[in-house]
Amino acid sequence: MVLGTGITRSDPQAPKGNTRVRDSRNVVNSDVVLGEDWVSPDASDADVRRKRERRGYLTLNRSPLARKIITFNLIGLLILVGGVFYLNPFRDSLTEQRVSGLHSEVGLIANVFEAQLPRNAPVSLAGGDGINPQATLDALALSRGVEVYVFDTAGQKVAHRSGPPLDLESPGGVTIITDFLNAIWEGTSRLLTPDSRETTGADGEALAQTLVDDIASDPSPFATGQDAAGETLFAVAAPVLQGENLVASVAVSSAAGEIDYLVRKEREQVLQMFVIAILVSIGLSLVLASTIANPLSDLAAAAEIGRDRNARKMTPGRVRIPDLTGRPDEIGRLSGALRGMVAALYDRIDANEQFAADVAHEIKNPLASLRSAVGTMRVAKRDDQREKLLDVIDHDVRRLDRLVSDISNASRLDSELVREDEERFDLLHMLTNLTDYLGQEANEKGVEFITDLPRQPIMVFGLEARLAQVFVNLITNAISFCEEGDAVRVWVRKRENRVLVVFEDTGPGIPEQALTKIFNRFYSERPAGQFGDHSGLGLAISKQIVEAHGGVIWAENIRPTEADITSDPLGARFVVGLPI
Repeated sequence: MVLGTGITRSDPQAPKGNTRVRDSRNVVNSDVVLGEDWVSPDASDADVRRKRERRGYLTLNRSPLARKIITFNLIGLLILVGGVFYLNPFRDSLTEQRVSGLHSEVGLIANVFEAQLPRNAPVSLAGGDGINPQATLDALALSRGVEVYVFDTAGQKVAHRSGPPLDLESPGGVTIITDFLNAIWEGTSRLLTPDSRETTGADGEALAQTLVDDIASDPSPFATGQDAAGETLFAVAAPVLQGENLVASVAVSSAAGEIDYLVRKEREQVLQMFVIAILVSIGLSLVLASTIANPLSDLAAAAEIGRDRNARKMTPGRVRIPDLTGRPDEIGRLSGALRGMVAALYDRIDANEQFAADVAHEIKNPLASLRSAVGTMRVAKRDDQREKLLDVIDHDVRRLDRLVSDISNASRLDSELVREDEERFDLLHMLTNLTDYLGQEANEKGVEFITDLPRQPIMVFGLEARLAQVFVNLITNAISFCEEGDAVRVWVRKRENRVLVVFEDTGPGIPEQALTKIFNRFYSERPAGQFGDHSGLGLAISKQIVEAHGGVIWAENIRPTEADITSDPLGARFVVGLPI
């Protein structure tokens, strides 16, 4: 008695003499089902082509997804530009810079006046005693657009001079959008950020006059106002001191509208960039929408056309899903998943059709035998002949009953595997219980039953009752092929992320031509004395259960390592591999 001592699947060090055949899933090929060369609708898919032509490349009214993409992209851009205008960084920065420049300029002018004042002599700017303010101003080089005013201690203007004129003509003109946004911004600024120092309807001299009273308490006052045309202007002032005595005040005002022109120019540039950004955003959004919405529309159209066409026909055609698996994104994954799902559905339909045909064929065999026995019984004259025919009828009835029961179990298996809840359990504990019970059956038949199980528990995740059904079927099959004096061995090995459960017997082995068919439904290779006692569904059901757990099952003959492949086998081996 010789039993194999080890087995690995697809192991390069496995015995070369062993015949190893693995059951592979049948692939249904058809020139009308999900062809790999199907990328876009062709002449046979007129409905899909018409929908694509009707949709167009950049049509928005038929694609809510495209509209959402464009809308959300524009909302982000609008919020960004609106925030820039609301925070008004251009005006604040330009105002701060201009006021700082005016303070520097008025300070320099005041220093010039102080340098020309006599040290100890009295000074009267109105009478020209000690200094001539107008002559001093005329000798200075002033900035463009400024107005300089000199006031005595009584607040009377004693000198005035204007700088070179400032050209505020906008080279590009003012657009309607700019004027509209400026009006909104100015109104909002006045409501939200009022300035108590701002004066409306004032010119430069009047605005400068308001600073004279504050010169004693604030050495660098400034004021903001608008003239009659609504143009903004600024004024700053500085004291002219003789020692520690105030003898005059110098005020400088900016040109009306200078800041407004600069702000308008900056905003106009932002608006130009905004328009360009909108156009680019819309263009990119359309391209993005077309790469997302159009393929999704093609997938939906293919499914809808298949649904609508199949609903109208008694002989529906097969659904053809576009092959977008070349895309390295979620749409490619979705296309692959849909194609796989549809292919699996048609495989299931084909399998059910084949199963129905096999069932009809298998049922016809005992029915034909029953019909023949019943017909023969009508003409049988001897009691022994009738008794033999009754045995045939009884055998065929039990065969039909067993066949119907197995067919019922096989047809419910898929749904039950989905409904039942999986859980972790100890595989070795379950196998120990099975081998203890089935070992007694083997001993009663005179078959030696050997187990080789590890001591440490092996936890697997799955349906314990279904896997027990597989192991019971494999063990009882092994026992059924053994005669008195043969042996059955069950052993388990843990290999990294999987566990191998191996069932070996010293029976006649598996015919070479049957190795590729033993997992097919209704296939049975039995000795003559066991004809009709098995439906041929046991191994097919076992294979279905093992694959539902993510495992594999295969069969092979046991031979010495260096034995000729054509030599008689020493027995049969079934291997179940399960993930752990």
